[in-house]
Amino acid sequence: MKLTQLIYVSHLVNEDESMIAAILESAVRRNKQNGITGMLLYAPGEFIQVLEGDEAAVQETYDRIFLDQRHSYVTCLLHEAASERHFPQWNMGYKALRRHDIEKLTRIGPLFRYRPGEPFEGIGPGDALDMLMLFNK
Repeated sequence: MKLTQLIYVSHLVNEDESMIAAILESAVRRNKQNGITGMLLYAPGEFIQVLEGDEAAVQETYDRIFLDQRHSYVTCLLHEAASERHFPQWNMGYKALRRHDIEKLTRIGPLFRYRPGEPFEGIGPGDALDMLMLFNK
């Protein structure tokens, strides 16, 4: 198995938080079936997620998310080979953050306000993993 890690950002369509439970239920079920682990962070209207697993399974999952009508502005930040899983304990870890939580993350908080075509201004894909790892407890 070729272990791969993919990190993406997306926006929740219409910021309709009533959809989050269904998104999580589907993610946990499918990720377990496909041997994928990862972490999903949510701040009002915004997602950042890391997916880890077999290259083909991760790509299929990302492609499905890209086409999911509950997400918009789906943008891959990082897609590369990985030597180990960073989130082996979760088929889909989840943490909901509020605006005041994001404001405390001054260096990496702007990842939650990303729009395609806009620069991250000094924020790199590794910063996204660093932020996800903050909640890997």
